[in-house]
Amino acid sequence: MVLATPLTAAEGDALAQRIAAVESRTGTQIVTLLVAKSDAYAELPWIAFALGASLAAFSVVLFDLLWPDWGTKYFLLSGAVAILGAGAALALLAIFVPAFARIFLREARAVVEVRQYAESQFLARELFLVSGRTGILILASLFERRIELVADTGYAGRVRPEDWHVVVARMTPLLHAGRIADALHEGVAALQELLVSTGFPGGAEAATSFPERPIVASGP
Repeated sequence: MVLATPLTAAEGDALAQRIAAVESRTGTQIVTLLVAKSDAYAELPWIAFALGASLAAFSVVLFDLLWPDWGTKYFLLSGAVAILGAGAALALLAIFVPAFARIFLREARAVVEVRQYAESQFLARELFLVSGRTGILILASLFERRIELVADTGYAGRVRPEDWHVVVARMTPLLHAGRIADALHEGVAALQELLVSTGFPGGAEAATSFPERPIVASGP
């Protein structure tokens, strides 16, 4: 799945400015990451294929039961072609139409994959180098339509896990509506409110500079 540019240049600039302002005020580092999908989900086209083939096979059997005298010497061949063709058609839909493929994705699987990918990106991009261990990664995984937030250990004892969930909850409806830029702005605004209310006054300097503009990735 190739991720088309989800934000305009103006949207990216506006978000970068907002993140920089929040970081300056709270002394934290916020990285936003947009990813096409958090896993390859190679099984989804096969599940779609199985569904298409099963439905076609049922139709072939039903047709044979209702019109038993219709059969010709080509009936078995045409039935096999119909079964394989239906399976292939649904498999292709699952490959090229994300909304269709998402039908076959279990929510529990999506939750695990997005969380694992977010955690791996937090480590790969070395957000743990932020002074005071106050790095935050906001991942928007577009295929799964899920937001995942990973916060470092510097927030322990000051920010409750349910507070992070509130931030994600404010972003999720906007992501589902396809308003990606609005979802990220809402997340950054929610983070500012949360961090200021929990006593992050700013003044800390990060050991490493991180981009304020959203990072766009295709995923695994």
